[in-house]
Amino acid sequence: MKYNILNNKDKEPKTESVCSEESEEFIDAELGLSEDHFSRPEGYFGYSATEELEMAIENCKDMILETSEKSEKRKKLVMKLIQLRLKLQEIKEGEPVPETDVKVVMGHKFELRHMERSHQYCDKCCKVIWGVLNGWLHCKNCSFKCHNKCFSFLTRTCAYLKVTENPSYIMDICPEVGLASQCYKCAECKRKLLNKEGYHSPRICDYNGHYYCSFCHWNSQSIIPARVIHNWDFEPRKVCRASLQFLRLMKRKPILNLKELNPMLFSFVEDLNKVKKLREEILLMKKYFLSCHVASQGKLLLQLKTRQHFVENADVYSIKDLIDLHSGVLIEYLQNVYSIFTGHITKECEGCRGKGFICEVCKEDEVIFPFEDRTSSCTQCYTVFHKECYMKRKSCCPKCERRAKQNSQCKNV
Repeated sequence: MKYNILNNKDKEPKTESVCSEESEEFIDAELGLSEDHFSRPEGYFGYSATEELEMAIENCKDMILETSEKSEKRKKLVMKLIQLRLKLQEIKEGEPVPETDVKVVMGHKFELRHMERSHQYCDKCCKVIWGVLNGWLHCKNCSFKCHNKCFSFLTRTCAYLKVTENPSYIMDICPEVGLASQCYKCAECKRKLLNKEGYHSPRICDYNGHYYCSFCHWNSQSIIPARVIHNWDFEPRKVCRASLQFLRLMKRKPILNLKELNPMLFSFVEDLNKVKKLREEILLMKKYFLSCHVASQGKLLLQLKTRQHFVENADVYSIKDLIDLHSGVLIEYLQNVYSIFTGHITKECEGCRGKGFICEVCKEDEVIFPFEDRTSSCTQCYTVFHKECYMKRKSCCPKCERRAKQNSQCKNV
């Protein structure tokens, strides 16, 4: 709906009987509003639609102040003011721009593309895409590619849709159920499968255990999350196209809680224990950074921006984290971050260094911190001691003992 400012004198009610002072038409006339969409183009009086509404809002405010309290006219003016403000907000925010040239089917969002590189193949018919003249369709969410002519025959749901609806892995290793349970048909396109002439040869997907035809299973390989979690096995296995796209989109999702899925891994994989310890110490350092303006200005925590979940907890991993851990990349990455963080707290920042501890057992002047290997912390009051000093006291915290003694004295008094 478009509002135009009119001169109040040009828009007066015809007669008192036809339009009372409390009617909508009379109020619109006093505010100079016209709701005739076709009478005048936008900017007819030299103002934009936004400026016209702002002027009408100011006029409405003045009129509200002039009317008597609890009158019917004031109520209608207040309602009109709310409508005008909502309309102004709607114009300022603007309507969402519709995506042009985007075709949606089976959850895919296809956009037309032309040949960008050679060896592009259609995910539906498996034939080469010659897109120089006619172009081809590309799903911008899951990278599914197909000819224009294959668009109407798609049977595969967009992997991105599956990831957003249920971001979880199958945790059974190749849960095969057999061709009979699939009625000897491809799990995706329903082509007939059988190991004999005239039929499509079945190919098993190592991720979900289903059988597929050669159109839906190209013998592509991927690391299987269930094999990593249960066997620490990173050898790529053959998977269908749908599983390949799903696993690619899930690769950086931090959803694997190893403590719950397979806690025995920490006993057998030494590097996993090192990473867990580094992550726990980084979480202790995070408390220093949250109250340090120097760390905030320097955006130190952004050192972990590619693995944001590392500053939230110490138990959850993505499959990408585990792959990098297996290759040795993750430990090197975390050690670099750890050295930057410890350097800031223990040497560079006086504010963070001032939040350190003095060992209450040996009373040495050396400042110690809870994330250091040589220290131990009380589980009750979190006071930090040298590890050796704390063990000499048989893990009895002197601060907690003082508090207990004071409390008992208070009770006796």
